[in-house]
Amino acid sequence: MVRAVIAGSGAFIPPNRVTNDMLSRIMDATDEWIRERSGVEARYYVDEGMATSDLGFSASIEALKAAGIDKEELDLIIFATMTPDYFFPGCGGLLQSKLGIKNTPCFDIRQQCAGFLYGMQLADAHIRSGMAKSVLLVGAETHTGFMPWTPANYDYMYGKSGTPPTPEEFAWNTRFRNVTVLFGDAGAAVVLKAEEDGNRGVIDCILRTNGSDFERIYVPGAGFKHRPYVDMEQIKRGDHIPVMNGTYVFRNAANSMAAVSREILERNNLSLDDVSMVLMHQANKRINQRVQNMLGIPEEKIIHNIHKYGNTTAATIPLLWDECMRTGRIHAGDLVLMVAFGAGMNWGSLLLRA
Repeated sequence: MVRAVIAGSGAFIPPNRVTNDMLSRIMDATDEWIRERSGVEARYYVDEGMATSDLGFSASIEALKAAGIDKEELDLIIFATMTPDYFFPGCGGLLQSKLGIKNTPCFDIRQQCAGFLYGMQLADAHIRSGMAKSVLLVGAETHTGFMPWTPANYDYMYGKSGTPPTPEEFAWNTRFRNVTVLFGDAGAAVVLKAEEDGNRGVIDCILRTNGSDFERIYVPGAGFKHRPYVDMEQIKRGDHIPVMNGTYVFRNAANSMAAVSREILERNNLSLDDVSMVLMHQANKRINQRVQNMLGIPEEKIIHNIHKYGNTTAATIPLLWDECMRTGRIHAGDLVLMVAFGAGMNWGSLLLRA
């Protein structure tokens, strides 16, 4: 049986580390308040002008190197992001161009925090069908584009200026704190190759969507439901910034991730005793701890990095994978369970053997 095997991975973290204390300079949010609600201690931001495709490019170079294949060998590129460089075209073709290759087909997918798992299933399907032998899958985000802060606010936050936000700016920044404090920028990538070794690669994947709940976390403006799709009134209202029903998302994320993890293990006649490592999407440490308790996952089978990077949406799971491979947390032959939940609503689980 031909399966999709992760042959190599790579990641790129942008240069600007932003702590909770730094954010507290421009909004009413303390380090304790942020940690208690999310587990986030710091995150990284891109320099102005650095785009999502740039993060994906740097991560892809590392992944190709780790996989030991040339970029010309790629049969398919899949780019998962909710923060593309442009409204259109998508980041896949931009990445292809930056890699210096032509004609390789590209998919751009928009399943937000579940994007990497949806990309894994898409890559696996192409490989199992014989349509591709080598696939580059990227998850990358520049969430700073959502941040409502002025350039002067950024300078004050970074300590480059002594001019604090005006009272109006401070109040505006505080209005969106429940969302903005969660997110960071990052890119991560994996190269999947076709292998006939039945003991390795993607074993199974379950994906779910419930579009009726989309308003629980979404961006109400800057879309083609509006005419024009963006205008100053939307910007003034803050409709270009995500809104979230945190209580609802927390409850449904925990319940859905636990349920879909049980489902994939049961239908493959496996248990958590067979699993070496569980990689959960890093949206909120409290959500993941709730899932861990619901499933009874031992501490040694869980890894968290949300405290270092925040929620990097489509990049969180490949970031975890890359970190585990570099630090020896995952070994050849290990059974790994991946699980995620995100806006849409989209969620899923995936089993693979390293």
